[in-house]
Amino acid sequence: MADRPDPTLFINRELSWLAFNARVLHEALDDRVPLLERLKFLAIFSSNLDEFYMVRVAGLRRQVAANVDRPSVDGMSPAEQLAAIERTVHELTALARRCLAELLPALARFGVRLVGLDDLSRVERAAVQRYFESEVFPVLTPLAVDPGHPFPYISNLSISLAVLIRDPETGEEHFARVKVPRSLPRWVPVEGRPNQFVPLEALIGANLEALFPGMEIRGCYAFRITRYSDLELPEGEEPEDLLTSIEEQVFKRRFGEVVRMEVEDAMPQALRSLLIEELRDDELPEGALLSERDIDESGTLLDLGELMALTSIDIPELRYPPFTALVPAPLHDAERSIFDVIRDEDLLVHHPFESFPATVERFLETAAEDEQVLAIKMTLYRTSGDTAIVQALTEAAQRGKQVAVMVELKARGDEANNIQWARKLESYGVHVSYGSQTLKTHAKTVLVVRREPDGIRRYVHIGSGNYNSKTARLYTDVGLLTCRAALGPDVTDLFNSLTGFSRQRAYQNLLVAPIGLRQSIIALIEREAAHARAGRPARIVAKMNALVDPEVIEALYRASSAGVDVDLIVRGICCLRPGIAGISDRIRVVSIIGRFLEHSRIMHFANGGDPEYYLGSADWMQRNFDRRVEAVTPVFTAEAHARLASLLDAYLSDARQAWDLEASGTWRQRNPESIEPGVHDLLTRHPWGIGSASIQAEERV
Repeated sequence: MADRPDPTLFINRELSWLAFNARVLHEALDDRVPLLERLKFLAIFSSNLDEFYMVRVAGLRRQVAANVDRPSVDGMSPAEQLAAIERTVHELTALARRCLAELLPALARFGVRLVGLDDLSRVERAAVQRYFESEVFPVLTPLAVDPGHPFPYISNLSISLAVLIRDPETGEEHFARVKVPRSLPRWVPVEGRPNQFVPLEALIGANLEALFPGMEIRGCYAFRITRYSDLELPEGEEPEDLLTSIEEQVFKRRFGEVVRMEVEDAMPQALRSLLIEELRDDELPEGALLSERDIDESGTLLDLGELMALTSIDIPELRYPPFTALVPAPLHDAERSIFDVIRDEDLLVHHPFESFPATVERFLETAAEDEQVLAIKMTLYRTSGDTAIVQALTEAAQRGKQVAVMVELKARGDEANNIQWARKLESYGVHVSYGSQTLKTHAKTVLVVRREPDGIRRYVHIGSGNYNSKTARLYTDVGLLTCRAALGPDVTDLFNSLTGFSRQRAYQNLLVAPIGLRQSIIALIEREAAHARAGRPARIVAKMNALVDPEVIEALYRASSAGVDVDLIVRGICCLRPGIAGISDRIRVVSIIGRFLEHSRIMHFANGGDPEYYLGSADWMQRNFDRRVEAVTPVFTAEAHARLASLLDAYLSDARQAWDLEASGTWRQRNPESIEPGVHDLLTRHPWGIGSASIQAEERV
């Protein structure tokens, strides 16, 4: 291929992500999904969009402000991408509002309601009023804006009330802001009405006279802002204290520029203009300044992500059927040490279908208690707090074992949480490392070193999911528990490079980023192409969250041209165009969106009849190959191969949750029968590849 890839062969990364979020929204619109689960998908759609603006849109705006016009691999400039994003988000948020308007009446038929104060009886309203006076009023801080009171700081993603006030004595009008406190529940329960709630902002809005006594309330309108929130670590020399540096950055990003403002539809234009003027940072270049185009009219209810709190309401018929994870058969005997089991056979574990507590947590708990265990080493990217894993690590340290934990402080959205748990682990004597400012440690690995009668043995867990007991019940992930000599030394070398000074450049069997993971995957793809050209069995099946890396995509195009059948299961972003004659006509791409977040990463290569399988932490993206520490392990046993093959076949044959990607960039659901045709058309028509390169690609197909 040419040095500069043909842009018509690639789908834009940002628009592909929006297509993924549209598929999430589709679940909220699909009446085959139970009502509270639909509400959950609507909340996920909204929260996803928040992060997209905080990082991706904010980054593009900065590029435009800096006059960066270099196109992405698909041929779109930053300005073109922003314009396409704006159009697409406008359509999707309008659809989300429509979805909410359908869900609320449907839920009301089962007694789940969001109500206004006018809907309450005198007794019910009195009870809610008592709650306001005792729990809410003491927390509120009205902030006036006048020559003596500057415009207040507005925190990221918080709901505020913009209040217009008139002084009846002077006739002067004023603006004030009241923050809706995030420390209080957003949904205030109505006494005597199970599963009925008053939005907190509505309760505050109805009691503004208590905050501004003697004043005339002329209007009250909710608004919410989104700020640039990515970490900005200085390039070049490493800081002396990475923990302190990350803490400083977490504090600093509270003041990032505003990139989006959501407002109630009824907010007057003059007030919108006032907010834009006050919230824009005049020190920024023109292209990064907040403007009218960055306003999103959100109806009467802002921050749909907080609807997630309502999805735990206990109405079984409105939720998915109960699900109980299984304990793998080799672990049924609770009296038998898990080390004995692993010594007899490798264990492939598949969460949430197989119990996380009965496998990974048991592995660590046993290691903490076992007198023969000398050391435990572990990576922590996201954890769920004071869980069995953290308790096992602290107990092991207190028992005198060598415990070393690599805590990733830069895990987006969990920086403050990880800082807290890093300090707790240190307080118990755990050796905590933080990695480097240039690389995120995303690998999911545990190493347990144990003294046994025949010498020192290393037990290893390598997986695709975080060591988080909460998400392990929700995310689909795979992992391998083994004590194979083929992996132990590699994992030891990996931890030595994470916690000490090491220039490790080669691993025997483990595939590691940034040390050659991209090259290893490309070599495996090219080997399949060589098998196909020689007439031997050649096939690639790969499951991941995202496929973005141009070099890997080009390698897949070459493999397809050589005759390799390629099946890709990509949950989210996919920049590859399948089905282009002579280039990718042997490549098929499917996305699965459903009850469980499809988080596992699995690779299969037919290898001329000697099949190979791999699992691990890495997606096929530049950031995973170049800016993260990742670990991908081969899977060794025929039994595990058969299980993974069956799993991949199940995904590829799915007739309910699957979406197929077409060469144009359009995603088509295989079985859309129960959703309104007009809605389905809106979600599946082609807004995702706007730009000349996409048009050329469609013409080419």
